[in-house]
Order: sequence, then structure tokens, then C-alpha cells
Amino acid sequence: MTDLRLFNSLTRQLEPFQPIHPGEARVYSCGPTVYNYQHIGNMRAYVFADTLGRVLKFKGYDLKHIINITDVGHLTSDADAGDDKMEKAAALSGQTAWDIAKFYTAEFKRDLNWLNVTEPAKWTVATDYVPAMIEYAKSIADKHCYELDSGLYFDVSTVPEYGRLARAATEEGEGRIDEVGGKRHQADFAIWRKTPVGETRQMEWDSPWGKGAPGWHLECSVMSAAELGMPFDIHTGGIDHREIHHPNEIAQNQAHECSAHTGASIWMHNNFLIDRGGKMSKSAGEFLRLQLLVGRGYHPLAYRLMCLQAHYRSELEFSWEGLGAALVRLKRMVMGVAQLRAQAKPAAAPGDRFASFIARFSDAVSDDLNTAIALTVLEEVVALKKVDSGEKLAVIAAMDAVLGFGLMTLDRHDLRLRPIAAELTEQHIEASIAFRKELRAQQNYPALDRNREDLTAQGVEVMDGDPLGWDWKLEA
Repeated sequence: MTDLRLFNSLTRQLEPFQPIHPGEARVYSCGPTVYNYQHIGNMRAYVFADTLGRVLKFKGYDLKHIINITDVGHLTSDADAGDDKMEKAAALSGQTAWDIAKFYTAEFKRDLNWLNVTEPAKWTVATDYVPAMIEYAKSIADKHCYELDSGLYFDVSTVPEYGRLARAATEEGEGRIDEVGGKRHQADFAIWRKTPVGETRQMEWDSPWGKGAPGWHLECSVMSAAELGMPFDIHTGGIDHREIHHPNEIAQNQAHECSAHTGASIWMHNNFLIDRGGKMSKSAGEFLRLQLLVGRGYHPLAYRLMCLQAHYRSELEFSWEGLGAALVRLKRMVMGVAQLRAQAKPAAAPGDRFASFIARFSDAVSDDLNTAIALTVLEEVVALKKVDSGEKLAVIAAMDAVLGFGLMTLDRHDLRLRPIAAELTEQHIEASIAFRKELRAQQNYPALDRNREDLTAQGVEVMDGDPLGWDWKLEA
């Protein structure tokens, strides 16, 4: 089997995966700040991390994957001054910060379930680790930190090659750091943020530096070390974390471990999801989240497929047309596999007829998770004729375990979601499809196109000439 090679953001090159503990892969993924719903751009990071975990298991490693929940400490920017996101959300809603965190954590986990993202080995919740964060900060304070009226700050000049991950000197990676009076260097960052005089926060703790809350970057260093040990294998996150959050984690790791090692052997980052319509940001009001996709009749797994059609390191542009095309692609796979499942059960092992397909699939996912090619190999297997059905199903099951669509249980009816605004009844749909047959017989193609557009707007997708025969019953 092909050796697994992954792109290390630290070195900016592909590297063979060499686990620190033989046969085991330890992975930490930066989780969400649970002050609001997550938009679909946020969710791309978890589809990526899930795919990485699935590939590691496919390659034979025992996976220990940790995802954190940030319920304290994250400001409304990467700066060291301003509003805490949790405190601000609580003030706006009239709820407690704890209630806000509980609600949006549940919503986030529901979205992960919709996307068929595997449950991590452990969820680490930031507020559970505050005592450990204080001890961690105390251990590095004398050599690496200094105190200001606003909090305890890390002096980045005390660690080797600060900003190497971001290439800050050449890529302007520190552009989002605001000035704080008294800081020795612009890039210095808060380890502990004191509660301002005269204020009371819902989330604050006593510390040697006064009552307050931990800095955002501290939590990931503490939780990854506590659950995975130092060093561990892979740290993942969105590419925006590459510029400030992860360099600050690295600095803390180096200070705490008294080592030049960055904490993780490989740092991996997925690129942005781009929305030309400008609704990706939470500040845009009705921003793009999975519930909005579902409300328009798109199954969340169509979004998963849309993500996997592109390489995780490439920018991916979102469009409703692209999402619709991904849904069609998914439906065809689901129908083909469902028909196969009705004929046979997976064989114990595939025969030689499938060896080349398995090798190509392995080569693709081993080449820095090239899921775009892996998808086409899966589709080729689904389309194969005159082969043993049980062996074919076994190969599909193995490939799907990596890509994560759930093809061995997913039914075409599961993908049938009625848009909130849909008004058509089943009778209207049947009449409209019957009318399509008349138009096709008349070769009235402009009218056929208009008919298709009308049906699509109501969540009915026409697949002319489909030998599998799609059932279009709409459920309320």
C-alpha cells in the first residue's frame, strides 16, 4: 500500500507520515467558539479533519482524535482587547454565557452528524481546563511573560523562530493584531486577560494575575498536551489559524516544553470556502449555514461531496448551482449502490478484478488526501458491469468508509428534502412529469427547460432517461 504523504504547513512541503507512537495517529483539531451557529465555511474544516481521520484508519493506524469546544476566551478578533464572543452573545440574548455555549454546542454537533463526521475520541471543553491553564501559565510566566494592567502577555522574542508557520515576515501574517499599550512587541499576545476594573464577567476565575479569563491561544496548548501528550502527530485547522492562533500555540508549546519542537509534527490547514454573494460571514445576518441548505432542499451530504470534489488546500467557491450538481452526483451513486445492495451482500474480500481500482484509490488518498480523484475511482467501481456483486459491494464499502457518505445504508428517499417554500403537491409533480413526456415527444426543448426550472425551484429534480426511475413523492 502506498505510503501516506501529507502537506506540512510548517515546512510548506509534502512529508511522509511517520507517527510518534508506532501504529497510532494522534490528531488535534481546533474546534468552534460556540457563541453562534457555524457557517458552512467553518464546517469545511471538520469535513477535512474527518477525511484525514478516515484516511489514517484506512492506512491501518489507530486514531485518537481530539476536537475542542471554545466556550471562553475568544475575542471578537485575534486582538488582545475587545469583547469576549461568549460574553457579547450572552448580553445580546439575555441568556447566560453557559446557556449560550450549551445551545450552540448542540447545534454544532447536529451539523457534524448531518455531514456524517465521525465523533472524536474526546471533546475537550475549554472551561473544564481553566485550572490546568492557570498552572500552565504559571510554569512559563517567569521566563516568557510579563504583566500589564490588562493581563499577562507572552513575549514572542523568547522562543525560536516565532511566526515561522505563518511566514509572518514575508506574508504579513500579523496584520490582524491590534496595538495594546505597553506591549514589548506587536506580536506579543495575552496568556491571561484581567477583568477590567469596575466590570464583572460571567466567565471569570481567580489567578495570580488577578480575576479574569484565559487567552484564546492558551486553551489549545493545554488541552492538546493533556489529551495527546507532547509532541503529538498532527494539528489541523482552517488556514486563518495559520497566521496567528497556531503560531501562538507553537510559542506556548516551545516555552512549556523547553524545546524548539512545535508541539505537533505536522500542521495541516484547509483553505477557505468562498461565497461571492457575501453571506459567508456571521456578520452578514442570514449567513450560510447547513440549516439554510436543508431549508432549500439540499441534503447536507451534498455539501460534503462538494467539499471532497476539491482538494482541501484549494479555495472552494460556493454556488447553489455547484451544490445542486453535487447533489445530483450523490443521488446517482446512492441509487446505483442501493440497487446493488438489493442484489447481494458484501463479499469477505474482493477479487483480482478490483485490485487496480483499490490501488488507484489508495494512491489518491495517500497523496495528501486527493479526494477528487478518489471520488472518480469510486464512481468507476459503482458503474462496473459484469462483475461479482458481492465483491463490488465490498470495494464500495471500503472506499465509502474513507469518503464518508454512508452509501451502505443511505437510501434515495433519505436525500429527498422538501424546501420550506415548496408548494407543489405529489399530484402536481406527477402531472408536470407527465407533461414533460409530451413535450419531449413534441421535441419542444425550450418548454422542457422551463418545466425543469419550475420543478427544480420546488425541490423536484428531473433526471430524464434515468433507468433507475426516481420516486418524487414529497413529504411535508
